[in-house]
Amino acid sequence: MLNIVLHQPEIPANTGNIGRTCVATGTVLHLIEPLGFSLSEKQLKRAGMDYWHKLDVRLYINFADFLEKNAAAFAAGSRLWMATTKAHRIYTQASFGPDDYLMFGKESAGIPEEILVEYEKSCIRIPMLEEIRSLNLSNSAAIVLYEALRQNGFAGLQEEGQLHRLTWKE
Repeated sequence: MLNIVLHQPEIPANTGNIGRTCVATGTVLHLIEPLGFSLSEKQLKRAGMDYWHKLDVRLYINFADFLEKNAAAFAAGSRLWMATTKAHRIYTQASFGPDDYLMFGKESAGIPEEILVEYEKSCIRIPMLEEIRSLNLSNSAAIVLYEALRQNGFAGLQEEGQLHRLTWKE
Protein backbone atom coordinates (compact mmCIF):
# COMPACT_ATOMS: atom_id res chain seq x y z
CA MET A 1 0.00 0.00 0.00
CA LEU A 2 1.29 3.44 -0.90
CA ASN A 3 2.07 6.04 1.74
CA ILE A 4 1.87 9.84 1.83
CA VAL A 5 4.24 11.53 4.26
CA LEU A 6 3.72 15.18 5.26
CA HIS A 7 6.71 16.79 6.93
CA GLN A 8 5.47 19.49 9.32
CA PRO A 9 2.29 20.49 7.45
CA GLU A 10 0.94 23.92 8.40
CA ILE A 11 -2.52 24.28 6.86
CA PRO A 12 -5.29 22.03 8.18
CA ALA A 13 -7.41 22.21 5.01
CA ASN A 14 -4.52 20.85 2.92
CA THR A 15 -3.97 17.96 5.31
CA GLY A 16 -7.72 17.30 5.37
CA ASN A 17 -7.87 17.20 1.56
CA ILE A 18 -4.87 14.89 1.44
CA GLY A 19 -6.47 12.69 4.10
CA ARG A 20 -9.60 12.37 1.98
CA THR A 21 -7.50 11.42 -1.05
CA CYS A 22 -5.72 8.83 1.09
CA VAL A 23 -9.04 7.30 2.17
CA ALA A 24 -10.24 7.18 -1.46
CA THR A 25 -7.08 5.37 -2.57
CA GLY A 26 -6.31 3.14 0.42
CA THR A 27 -3.16 5.14 1.14
CA VAL A 28 -1.66 5.58 4.62
CA LEU A 29 -1.08 9.17 5.78
CA HIS A 30 2.05 9.80 7.89
CA LEU A 31 2.34 13.16 9.70
CA ILE A 32 5.69 14.36 11.00
CA GLU A 33 5.50 16.95 13.79
CA PRO A 34 5.41 19.73 14.59
CA LEU A 35 2.05 20.28 12.91
CA GLY A 36 0.77 23.81 12.33
CA PHE A 37 -2.65 22.82 13.69
CA SER A 38 -4.41 20.43 16.03
CA LEU A 39 -5.71 17.12 14.68
CA SER A 40 -9.06 17.99 16.23
CA GLU A 41 -9.47 21.25 14.26
CA LYS A 42 -12.73 21.78 12.41
CA GLN A 43 -10.98 22.83 9.20
CA LEU A 44 -9.10 19.55 9.08
CA LYS A 45 -12.23 17.47 9.54
CA ARG A 46 -14.27 19.68 7.17
CA ALA A 47 -11.78 19.17 4.34
CA GLY A 48 -11.67 15.44 5.02
CA MET A 49 -15.46 15.49 5.27
CA ASP A 50 -17.08 12.41 6.69
CA TYR A 51 -14.18 10.18 5.66
CA TRP A 52 -11.66 11.22 8.34
CA HIS A 53 -12.62 8.37 10.70
CA LYS A 54 -11.69 5.88 7.94
CA LEU A 55 -8.19 7.32 7.52
CA ASP A 56 -5.11 5.33 8.55
CA VAL A 57 -3.07 8.22 9.94
CA ARG A 58 0.22 7.82 11.82
CA LEU A 59 2.00 10.51 13.81
CA TYR A 60 5.76 10.97 14.42
CA ILE A 61 7.61 13.40 16.66
CA ASN A 62 10.28 14.10 14.01
CA PHE A 63 11.87 12.75 10.82
CA ALA A 64 14.22 10.42 12.75
CA ASP A 65 11.20 8.90 14.52
CA PHE A 66 9.51 8.36 11.14
CA LEU A 67 12.60 6.61 9.74
CA GLU A 68 12.97 4.44 12.85
CA LYS A 69 9.33 3.35 12.93
CA ASN A 70 9.32 2.51 9.21
CA ALA A 71 12.79 0.93 9.06
CA ALA A 72 11.38 -2.55 8.38
CA ALA A 73 9.47 -1.31 5.32
CA PHE A 74 12.58 0.38 3.94
CA ALA A 75 14.67 -2.72 4.64
CA ALA A 76 12.06 -4.76 2.73
CA GLY A 77 12.46 -2.55 -0.35
CA SER A 78 10.01 0.32 0.07
CA ARG A 79 11.48 3.60 -1.12
CA LEU A 80 11.12 7.12 0.18
CA TRP A 81 10.49 9.66 -2.59
CA MET A 82 10.78 13.36 -1.79
CA ALA A 83 8.72 15.85 -3.77
CA THR A 84 10.57 19.15 -4.03
CA THR A 85 10.88 22.02 -6.48
CA LYS A 86 14.66 21.61 -6.12
CA ALA A 87 14.83 18.13 -7.69
CA HIS A 88 16.57 17.24 -10.95
CA ARG A 89 14.14 14.47 -11.88
CA ILE A 90 10.47 14.77 -12.89
CA TYR A 91 8.00 12.62 -10.95
CA THR A 92 6.98 10.71 -14.10
CA GLN A 93 10.59 9.52 -14.47
CA ALA A 94 10.43 7.70 -11.12
CA SER A 95 9.49 4.03 -10.90
CA PHE A 96 7.15 3.83 -7.94
CA GLY A 97 6.69 0.56 -6.09
CA PRO A 98 3.38 -0.49 -4.51
CA ASP A 99 4.63 0.15 -0.95
CA ASP A 100 6.64 3.32 -1.51
CA TYR A 101 6.45 6.50 0.56
CA LEU A 102 5.81 9.88 -1.10
CA MET A 103 7.00 12.73 1.10
CA PHE A 104 5.98 16.38 0.89
CA GLY A 105 7.19 19.33 2.95
CA LYS A 106 5.39 22.12 4.74
CA GLU A 107 3.59 24.73 2.70
CA SER A 108 5.90 27.65 3.53
CA ALA A 109 9.28 25.99 2.97
CA GLY A 110 9.03 22.43 1.64
CA ILE A 111 11.25 19.62 2.90
CA PRO A 112 14.34 20.98 4.71
CA GLU A 113 17.48 20.93 2.56
CA GLU A 114 19.29 19.08 5.37
CA ILE A 115 17.02 16.12 4.60
CA LEU A 116 16.99 16.56 0.81
CA VAL A 117 20.78 16.33 0.44
CA GLU A 118 20.68 12.83 1.94
CA TYR A 119 18.07 11.69 -0.63
CA GLU A 120 19.16 13.36 -3.88
CA LYS A 121 18.46 10.29 -6.04
CA SER A 122 14.90 9.99 -4.76
CA CYS A 123 13.99 13.67 -5.09
CA ILE A 124 11.30 14.34 -7.69
CA ARG A 125 9.56 17.45 -8.96
CA ILE A 126 6.38 18.45 -10.75
CA PRO A 127 7.16 20.62 -13.79
CA MET A 128 5.79 24.17 -13.74
CA LEU A 129 6.62 27.60 -15.09
CA GLU A 130 9.85 29.09 -13.77
CA GLU A 131 8.22 32.10 -12.12
CA ILE A 132 5.88 29.93 -10.04
CA ARG A 133 7.27 29.04 -6.60
CA SER A 134 5.19 25.92 -6.00
CA LEU A 135 1.81 24.23 -6.32
CA ASN A 136 -0.70 23.77 -3.52
CA LEU A 137 0.34 20.92 -1.21
CA SER A 138 -2.84 18.87 -1.61
CA ASN A 139 -2.70 19.23 -5.41
CA SER A 140 0.94 18.15 -5.47
CA ALA A 141 0.24 15.12 -3.30
CA ALA A 142 -2.66 14.07 -5.55
CA ILE A 143 -0.61 14.48 -8.74
CA VAL A 144 2.28 12.32 -7.54
CA LEU A 145 0.09 9.78 -5.76
CA TYR A 146 -2.04 9.14 -8.83
CA GLU A 147 1.06 8.65 -10.97
CA ALA A 148 2.30 6.07 -8.46
CA LEU A 149 -1.13 4.41 -8.50
CA ARG A 150 -1.17 4.42 -12.33
CA GLN A 151 2.26 2.80 -12.46
CA ASN A 152 0.97 0.08 -10.15
CA GLY A 153 -2.16 -0.61 -12.22
CA PHE A 154 -4.55 1.16 -9.82
CA ALA A 155 -4.43 -2.04 -7.74
CA GLY A 156 -7.57 -2.47 -5.67
CA LEU A 157 -9.27 0.68 -6.97
CA GLN A 158 -12.57 0.82 -8.80
CA GLU A 159 -11.84 1.85 -12.38
CA GLU A 160 -15.39 2.03 -13.77
CA GLY A 161 -18.24 4.21 -12.58
CA GLN A 162 -21.99 3.89 -12.91
CA LEU A 163 -24.77 6.40 -13.38
CA HIS A 164 -27.16 6.68 -10.45
CA ARG A 165 -30.51 7.17 -12.20
CA LEU A 166 -29.89 6.43 -15.87
CA THR A 167 -27.89 3.91 -17.88
CA TRP A 168 -25.17 4.52 -20.44
CA LYS A 169 -26.20 4.22 -24.09
CA GLU A 170 -24.42 1.35 -25.79
